[in-house]
Amino acid sequence: MDADVVDYSLLAGVGIALATGLVGLVSRPGDAWLFLLHGGVGVTLVGFLGVKLWRVRARVRAGVRARSGRVAVSILLTLLAVAALATGIAWVFGASLPGAFTLLFVHAVLGVATTVVLVGHLRDRLRIPSRASLRDRRQTLSWLGMVTLGAAAYRATDVLGTARRYTGSRERGSDSGNDFPVTAWVADDPDPLDPEAWTLSVTGAVETEREFERGDLAFDTQQRALLDCTSGWYSEHDWRGLSVGELLDTAGPTDGASWVQFRSVTGYRWSLPLDEARDALLATHVDGEPLRHGHGRPMRLVAPGRRGFQWVKWVTEVRVWRRRDYSEWVAIQVSGL
Repeated sequence: MDADVVDYSLLAGVGIALATGLVGLVSRPGDAWLFLLHGGVGVTLVGFLGVKLWRVRARVRAGVRARSGRVAVSILLTLLAVAALATGIAWVFGASLPGAFTLLFVHAVLGVATTVVLVGHLRDRLRIPSRASLRDRRQTLSWLGMVTLGAAAYRATDVLGTARRYTGSRERGSDSGNDFPVTAWVADDPDPLDPEAWTLSVTGAVETEREFERGDLAFDTQQRALLDCTSGWYSEHDWRGLSVGELLDTAGPTDGASWVQFRSVTGYRWSLPLDEARDALLATHVDGEPLRHGHGRPMRLVAPGRRGFQWVKWVTEVRVWRRRDYSEWVAIQVSGL
């Protein structure tokens, strides 16, 4: 297969894998195709990487003897790519790591690092494949064969691998109260809040801004929902707490209000469209147990169909907006610092 075609296939494949991985962080139940594409492309990259390494094997050996910086980058890129692919496949087959980080999280970090190094590596050497190369029937069939084999291999790993959701997450602690993993996005780690001193505010595009103490609110709405964390686990529970729709009715969203933002004591925040927010829950209990601090006590957002990092913990304010606040993308990265 032509070297330029292989290089472009690697670059395009890594780009697609990165894009689908990042978009998957905010996926909804109807976005399962994103993860199928991500997995299929990832396994297909194994074949193209093998072709690439076979073609440059003599050059790499010569570069190692000459201590070439370019060859060192090539070796680094190869190690990153192999590690990214290996951790993803290992996760599918049930492997795990001791400690707080999952193999799926390590796979994501390695994937981003691979993309950065690959772009730099190919910047000065990537050439557009010639028309003759693209029109070559034998080469086209070889390329299609590689892609088809990769898709079939991914399907095999999907069938033979461990039980998991379409997102890749494995079940942990469903229906066991607070005994499911405690995770935090980036650096959020506040001191425990005193429920008796805690207050909840409703502000923004509302007719009347309100502030409630714990005794002012009724926490009797129940909802079953599945929490799917981007670090690679999911857990399904019966949650109890305050209906967001009923809470909003006490303040009266004004005309044009379209987004509801849930803000943590740490400054972390996330928004839902108004209609979706009305069906959400501000939970104080899980499976009949009061939430523990690590899970967001005294109150956390339960947003069915959303990924775990969007379920804001330690909620102290609900703010109604006419337009979405895109600064929250920055806030979630720095809120705990």
